[in-house]
Amino acid sequence: MSNIETKVTYFEKPGRTNTDLTLGLVKQRAEQLRIKNIVVASSTGSVGVKASVVFEGYNLVVVAGVIGMREPNVHSLSQENRKIIEDRGGKIVQAAHSFGTLGRAVNRKFNTIQIDEIIANVLRLFGQGTKVCCEVTCMAVDAGLIRTDEEAIGIGGTGGGADTALVLKPTNTHTFFDIKIREVICKPRLND
Repeated sequence: MSNIETKVTYFEKPGRTNTDLTLGLVKQRAEQLRIKNIVVASSTGSVGVKASVVFEGYNLVVVAGVIGMREPNVHSLSQENRKIIEDRGGKIVQAAHSFGTLGRAVNRKFNTIQIDEIIANVLRLFGQGTKVCCEVTCMAVDAGLIRTDEEAIGIGGTGGGADTALVLKPTNTHTFFDIKIREVICKPRLND
């Protein structure tokens, strides 16, 4: 195999202002690599709706997280956004976060950190979006919506929106250490 040279975009600041550019960069790289599996984090569904337009015809998985995360029995994914995403062929995952549900409960009850929080915090050394990309991709595999033998692109963000995208060899949460970050498409440049 020969060396690959590709462009990486580093955003000056993290956050939702990078969403449209992130989706465009992902589309370009997905076409170049012929990747059809796109996994995007979107708790309210607003990024998922944008992704459903950009990635029509792809295997788009929108990971909306767990119901009751902020308030019991309530989900932040609006029914309107759910319908738009599904009508455009996107699939939605609503499930416990790979890096932080049972561990978070133990932390809250006993004030002690668990291994899933350690892993999440190590990934955050590369930025919040890097952690999110890995997490939502595992969740999509766990839900049976992407396969472990096909590359995927994970899209995540920092405090809303999308600002990070990684080409990944996905895996299940229970085999997390088999995940491979193959390429960074874009991410925020971490400043002090």
